[in-house]
Amino acid sequence: MSDTENSVDPRLPPDLRFLKALVTVLTGVMIAGLITVVALLVTRLPGKAITIPDQLAVPGGANIVAVTQAPSFWLATTDDNRVLIFNPDGSFRRDLPLN
Repeated sequence: MSDTENSVDPRLPPDLRFLKALVTVLTGVMIAGLITVVALLVTRLPGKAITIPDQLAVPGGANIVAVTQAPSFWLATTDDNRVLIFNPDGSFRRDLPLN
């Protein structure tokens, strides 16, 4: 081996060192941004808790298939094609047949 082969500087050129630093910083910023977005989604999405009445006064032994909440009432559909409307406290209000 000659002296010229042993004297090669193993360091990267300045422009490549700068590019390497930029990529490293960008990677760190992207990781921090991803953690921030996930943290915001976890803390902001749950929203307001729904207040559910302890028991719905179901008339006639009907089997409820689905329930939904509106601001002023609860609506339940039954397996015998009826819609039951309840007050916010769970007391029965009205029965509507589905045709």
